[in-house]
Amino acid sequence: MTTPAIILCRPQLGENIGAAARAMNNFGLCDLRLVAPRNGWPNEKAYAMAVTASPILDRAKVYETLREALADLHMVYATTARDRGITKEIITPEEAAKRLRRAPGEEKTGLLFGNERAGLENEDVSLADCVITIPTAEFASLNLGQAVLLCCYAWFKAEDATPAAKIEHNPVHRKPTREEMFQLFEHLEGELTRTGFLFPPDKREHMSRAIRATIHRAKLTYQEVQTLRGMIVALAKGKHRAPPKQ
Repeated sequence: MTTPAIILCRPQLGENIGAAARAMNNFGLCDLRLVAPRNGWPNEKAYAMAVTASPILDRAKVYETLREALADLHMVYATTARDRGITKEIITPEEAAKRLRRAPGEEKTGLLFGNERAGLENEDVSLADCVITIPTAEFASLNLGQAVLLCCYAWFKAEDATPAAKIEHNPVHRKPTREEMFQLFEHLEGELTRTGFLFPPDKREHMSRAIRATIHRAKLTYQEVQTLRGMIVALAKGKHRAPPKQ
């Protein structure tokens, strides 16, 4: 499967071209196509904005017409927030990403973006298979670099296997063993019994279960378990540190 080409149609600002390249670099896309950039090419401001994504700008292809830029592509989705009065299916970036991911490996695909002032013209949109509209709260117009970023991110996330949550692989950040949790419970409950907190005796078992449930919900790391035990020791011994000298 090839990654989608990003086609910027008549872009006006070098900074937005650089921002688009940076977004592509973040999410694994590399084929940047520029159609009649207003200020010519190459553009110093684009390189200044792209930073480490400058190789994408080095490889960028420049075309005089949109038709030339799309000529070798099999599937093209155009991005626009406006109702163009054209009968075309309108999909979200997420749906577009799924479809692009399902495209046969030999087919080339592309995402088409308009310029900063007016976006895509009706003639431009007519060359695409369907339209992508990015949902917004109220104001629908997005900066060109932002639009590219959101679409690139959606494409990346469609196959991303990054877990929704994780604990860093560091010995002190690992999950505690059951034995380490048992020792914490015994330590805490022992001190609470000694101070009279777990009272009366007939409610001790119920109170202990509630305390353990609370601790479990915190999903403590090994280091956090050890820190809590140190806190218990300090409180039990009445330790305190002298305030820092002014």
